Amino acid sequence: MFKVYKKYIPHLIVCFALLFLEAFADLAMPEYMAQMMEKVVGGAGTLEILKIGGIMLGYAALVTGCSVLVGYIASVVGSGTSRKLREMLFSKVSDFSAAEFDKFRVSSLITRSTNDVTQVQMFTIMFVRIVMYAPILAVGGIIKAIANSTGMDTLVWVIVAAVGAIICSLAALMLIVQPKFTRLQKIVDRLNSVARESLTGKEVVRAFGTQRFEESRFDEVNTDLKKTQLFVNRIMGLFMPIVTVVMNGVSIAVIWLTSYQATDIAMVTSMMAFIQYAVQIIMAFMMVTMVFVLMPRAVVSVKRINEVLKSKISIVDREGAIKAENTKGELVFENVSFRYGDSEDAVLKDISFTSLPGQTTAIIGATGSGKSTLIKLIPRLYDVSEGCVKLDGRDVRDYTVDSLRDNISFVPQKNVLLKGTIESNIKYNDIDGNVEDMKTAAEIAQATEFIDSKENGYESEIAQGGGNVSGGQKQRLAIARALYKKAPVYIFDDSFSALDFKTDAALRAALKEKLADKNIIIVAQRVGSIMNADQILVLDEGRLVGKGTHSELMKTCSVYNEIAHSQLSKEELQNA
Repeated sequence: MFKVYKKYIPHLIVCFALLFLEAFADLAMPEYMAQMMEKVVGGAGTLEILKIGGIMLGYAALVTGCSVLVGYIASVVGSGTSRKLREMLFSKVSDFSAAEFDKFRVSSLITRSTNDVTQVQMFTIMFVRIVMYAPILAVGGIIKAIANSTGMDTLVWVIVAAVGAIICSLAALMLIVQPKFTRLQKIVDRLNSVARESLTGKEVVRAFGTQRFEESRFDEVNTDLKKTQLFVNRIMGLFMPIVTVVMNGVSIAVIWLTSYQATDIAMVTSMMAFIQYAVQIIMAFMMVTMVFVLMPRAVVSVKRINEVLKSKISIVDREGAIKAENTKGELVFENVSFRYGDSEDAVLKDISFTSLPGQTTAIIGATGSGKSTLIKLIPRLYDVSEGCVKLDGRDVRDYTVDSLRDNISFVPQKNVLLKGTIESNIKYNDIDGNVEDMKTAAEIAQATEFIDSKENGYESEIAQGGGNVSGGQKQRLAIARALYKKAPVYIFDDSFSALDFKTDAALRAALKEKLADKNIIIVAQRVGSIMNADQILVLDEGRLVGKGTHSELMKTCSVYNEIAHSQLSKEELQNA
């Protein structure tokens, strides 16, 4: 966190100087007030009284000016800090691999980037404005109070007792609320998660008529948040009455103790000045206490932010990694095994195959057999646990991550469109690219027909997440986006599932014609759509149980045979 604040050290130095001036003016006021009382009681002339009043006005103006400037600097430091933290978080999260997203939920990352950063910003402003000021005011007040307690040494112990009471109250308060603040941020995470699930899954919620269930689920976590906040606020609310009692108690104690010794007006004015200094000292501690009340939550937020910033990214460039340039697109899996995190069970086990440029390799298998996990190892969304994946004869881990992914065009199983236009979504990796290339990509993806039917064509708006287009249209735009990116390797993870058979067939024919020299890897569920692939890989419970063409697998692979017969009739299989 220090490097975030390092930039603002000059601001803090200026701020400290201004706070010193402000405290000097604040501490001078009680003495001039005492002098004015003496002058008034002593029957001094109007000019003398006005002179003292003018000095007090000057000090008041100095306090106001310093306060405004300090407030401005505090705002600059606080907003600048929060901006830098959000920037660092976004940059860090942008580098996350799939493994890190498995560790941090999206809702939690959103909370850390917004709510937690806001807590740090608020604490930073309060620290600059109050914590830096309070010690100056407290030390100055103690010196001035001792100077005005001549002959009344017991008054000093009144302040000591008052400060001790406040510190003890603060310690007890922090011990009670600290665990609750930690719990509070976790509940905010959970609240965001529930709200996000309900909103993104609104169609499923309505289709199954579970609005009341979702409302009760949200109400449960919302009530939990309310109870925790009420507990914290009630505990914190006890502190102000304690401080008020202490302040009033100090005033009463000072007046009571000095009433036996006050023999002249000078003693009375000293007593009044002492009371004001005592109040200033207590106020200084109270201000610090108010900040320390916020501190537990800020500390929790800092820890949560640091947890993200200091998390180790699993997919990084090896030392001596080279750029993947002029690659042909030959892929080789050599005895590849993979397991998630520290899991003992491998998801993929000892898989070996070769996929060549100019070939179409299809991957099929039951749900959960590891098809999507297998292809995610190619662009290093995950790294293999054992064995290696090679691109053009070199381990993919020997290439820089960015250059490796530049050579792979990937369509994930879950298609995501971004808010913008059809054009901005297709040209996502090169927004200033060639318009003809964009139209060619859309034509291959069989998206031209529905794009041309729209009034604004390629300039038509796409809602966040592609909410204003159908599943098939969204899928075709995602495919067009991948095709627009020219790469030697194209990976389609079950990317044709929302297409009808006619569109599916037309798309595959166009892919074979336009990408004849590319390495195409397709994850599919339908046997009918991959029968013409040059090579079909059959996965079963993470193992490669079949490899070959459709006709070869029908003879040699019982798993493939079973899948084929479950989807196609005997006549369709015989005519294949």
